[in-house]
Amino acid sequence: MNLSIRQAQQADAPELCRLMKQLNGKVLPLADMERRLEFIKTSPIEELYVCTAGEGHAERRLCGALGFRLRENIEDMTRYGEVSLLVADRSSRRQGIGRRLMAYAEQLADERGCLGTWLVSGLGRAEEAHVFYKELGYEINGYRFVKVRESH
Repeated sequence: MNLSIRQAQQADAPELCRLMKQLNGKVLPLADMERRLEFIKTSPIEELYVCTAGEGHAERRLCGALGFRLRENIEDMTRYGEVSLLVADRSSRRQGIGRRLMAYAEQLADERGCLGTWLVSGLGRAEEAHVFYKELGYEINGYRFVKVRESH
């Protein structure tokens, strides 16, 4: 499969909505995705990439997405690349898309002088995703604590 990665564009919004539904099971309205893409365009740290597949000049289809941001730690003055979103189209899984996107994130982190790359994967994610990250050399190294405010 001929894969390429590029920055997400407004024209990708409908396909990104489809991928987000596969990622978390929730429908994301097109207008919301369009606003997110505008936000990313103006953000100094947020980036969104899409992976497309196709042969030659044939129509390329969106088969994955990668969110990436820089994370800096003042405690030890380090910088890491964070994978903030990773999704491969359900119909294209096990074809190297996730690995290609993760390798791209690691390349971005390296180009920006980061010590490494990290990500947060919730307990609700499929065990398959956690096995995938471990296969790529990622280790569990802590816990994330969250407190959600009560709505008023």
